[in-house]
Amino acid sequence: MKQKTAFVIGITGQDGSYLTEFLLAKNYQVVGLMRKTSAVPSSHVAHLANKIHIAYGDLLDTFSIAENIRSYQPDEIYNLAAQSYPGESWRLAIETAEITGIGAHRVYEAVRYVKPDCRIYQASSSEMFGTPTIVPQNEQTPFAPVNPYGAAKLYAHTMAEIYRTSYKLFIACGILFNHESPRRGIHFLTQKVAYGAACIKLGILNSPDLNEQGEPIVKDGKIALGNLDAKRDWGFAGDYVEAMWMMLQHDTPDTYIIGTGEVRTVRQLCETAFSSLGMDWQKYVVVDPRFIRLTETGTTVADAAKAKTELGWSPRTSFTDLVKMMVDHQIRRLKNHSN
Repeated sequence: MKQKTAFVIGITGQDGSYLTEFLLAKNYQVVGLMRKTSAVPSSHVAHLANKIHIAYGDLLDTFSIAENIRSYQPDEIYNLAAQSYPGESWRLAIETAEITGIGAHRVYEAVRYVKPDCRIYQASSSEMFGTPTIVPQNEQTPFAPVNPYGAAKLYAHTMAEIYRTSYKLFIACGILFNHESPRRGIHFLTQKVAYGAACIKLGILNSPDLNEQGEPIVKDGKIALGNLDAKRDWGFAGDYVEAMWMMLQHDTPDTYIIGTGEVRTVRQLCETAFSSLGMDWQKYVVVDPRFIRLTETGTTVADAAKAKTELGWSPRTSFTDLVKMMVDHQIRRLKNHSN
């Protein structure tokens, strides 16, 4: 049986690294697309450097995408690349549209001309729902994004459906709800909370890592956050990458909601993180208006029944285990840095 080749766009990120580990275990040849300004040694795939191929290109450049697809002839393409901070997308609105939205469109167009039999996974997002009036959300829930990131993801998602219908390309879209891990970027909410709890537990009153405002994430023994009542469906990224792969093994391309179906507030996130270390979060968390989004996404919680029925996918990692995993990772990281 011929070894399959997977082309992973965004290989150095959280999802890209977990997906690459998963695909290598399935005996895939994995090619990762990176910009020349990126570096493998400092990324989440550093430990896989001798097992993967690196191709250089940019989602701003259709030619580089097409040439890499022509060279490697992948069986599957996973487009995971994005300007991925929803809050930051206000400051980087045009860049977000170019990379997250039009960048995905460039991938579809390149595949259409160079290798139309290739199967594509497009990473869509629950941010496309914005302020949904229906809870939980399924594949038929109307989209109404409230930030540039959600709007860019919706453009990419809509073009995927158009190319799927009009050009008969195999493009599967996974509408992933919030998925986290120890590999999450430090500016993501869950990681800030995990990191903040770890710092405070270790007696670090002013953390070495900074927040979006250029200040210590933990400052004078306190961690500043935005809206504590915001509700999210949080799951483990390692579980979600399996769903991506399952979509491309299905007979027909389709759209699937991927999430846990459980909703929690930021307040509950803080409580879980700090209590895992035997601390009361209310003593250390303060609300800072600077971290409240201009327009807050509504209650997003997944109805993943279709993925369970058609793909056989369901999450395996509990919310409590996920948060503890992240907090424990930050404890180890901080201890190693101090040695």
